[in-house]
Amino acid sequence: MAERETWATRLGFILAAVGSAVGLGNIWQFPFKTATNGGAAFLVVYLLAAFLIGFPIILGEFAIGRRAKINAVEAFQRLKHPAWTVVGALGLFTGLWILSYYSVVGGWVLRYIVGSITAGYFGNPAEYFGAVSMGWDAIAFHGVFMALTAGIVAFGVEDGIEKATKLMVPSIVVILVGLAVYAFTLDGAADAYSFYLTPDFTYLANNLGDVVPYAVGQAFFSLSLGMGAMITYASYVGRDDSLPADGGLITVLNTAVGVLAGFVVLPLLFAQFGQLPETAAGGGPGALFISVASAFADLGLLGRAAGAVFFFVVLIAALSSAISLLEVVTSYCVDRYGLSRPGVAFGVAGVLFLLGTLSAWNTAWLGWFDTLAYKVLLPTSILLGVVFVGWVYAPQAVDEIESGSNLERFGSVWIWSVRTFVLLGVVATLLLGVNSIYAMPPLPF
Repeated sequence: MAERETWATRLGFILAAVGSAVGLGNIWQFPFKTATNGGAAFLVVYLLAAFLIGFPIILGEFAIGRRAKINAVEAFQRLKHPAWTVVGALGLFTGLWILSYYSVVGGWVLRYIVGSITAGYFGNPAEYFGAVSMGWDAIAFHGVFMALTAGIVAFGVEDGIEKATKLMVPSIVVILVGLAVYAFTLDGAADAYSFYLTPDFTYLANNLGDVVPYAVGQAFFSLSLGMGAMITYASYVGRDDSLPADGGLITVLNTAVGVLAGFVVLPLLFAQFGQLPETAAGGGPGALFISVASAFADLGLLGRAAGAVFFFVVLIAALSSAISLLEVVTSYCVDRYGLSRPGVAFGVAGVLFLLGTLSAWNTAWLGWFDTLAYKVLLPTSILLGVVFVGWVYAPQAVDEIESGSNLERFGSVWIWSVRTFVLLGVVATLLLGVNSIYAMPPLPF
């Protein structure tokens, strides 16, 4: 059997993990989750969730992956706990479930890059979105996005994923900073900053039951937790690397990109509409693809350039996350069965393309897929992983976290956090998600 691949550099691992985390969750969902949940009030809870709950969980997934040195499914067998293979299997399934409709949204982004250059959506952004978001056009661009994802994964860990994310992640940051500077110059930006940075704790107290699960769920989604991605990526990491340092940096960079996206999107909306438009307040697909597109349309010729740049950075972010989800199953098939990496990457991508045609044909399916993933699959997968790390594999997990970090007491503090408020946060999120599942959109039969 050929020697298993590894990251060529520590920076490559960090940027790949950041790329996995920095995706549509940060740019498509985060600004509009913020808009619909009290602005700065949501931001405060999200930051707490990312660092107090998300950071300990990502370390747990890193500990499993590096200790096992194998894919997310077989990791638990190698750690001599085969009964817990269900954790890796559920993570793999969840990631594939998400990627099937995530690719559809990625196809929309491709379509909007073209629409920005040609001013295709400038006349009537809402009508344009309705025309390109469903049907054969959406299926075609969904296929292109999935093919791009498979092509990067097919080149391997070092030559494909690492090289791609070394280019993608810095590009995302640089372009977003440039767009944020531009947004700062717009009329209405001051109102946007006030909404974004001045917490209304009265609103938070009155809406805690709504804000908290959305914020914690956003932290899970944006950090790529519960999908097997971080276990898989950590399996290519050397024992001398400090997992707490790497995990902390990844959490900071990912969170910073999400916050930075808010500094771009919210001023743009306030500047063009004087307030958050209804499509933005409703969140979801219309938020990015109608409200922001409307804002660019109002800028005329400048809007063509700004729109193309904005949707290009969204495309990069979407691809960097998509390749991590496809890598989970690719790694499993290569490790377990010795199959060809390109064959697995394109074969699985083909199956996911077929599943994703449901979401591409009718956005009601996309809403149903997303709600089930966000409310049930992710928190269930994460909860099982937290229980495994916190109780079943705690001593070995602590040893793995402390290896290479020279932080002898850190492991004890970390495992205590996993067993207490991290567990409570995940359980509460799952219960609230299951309770709200009755409000899921009906299946479009």
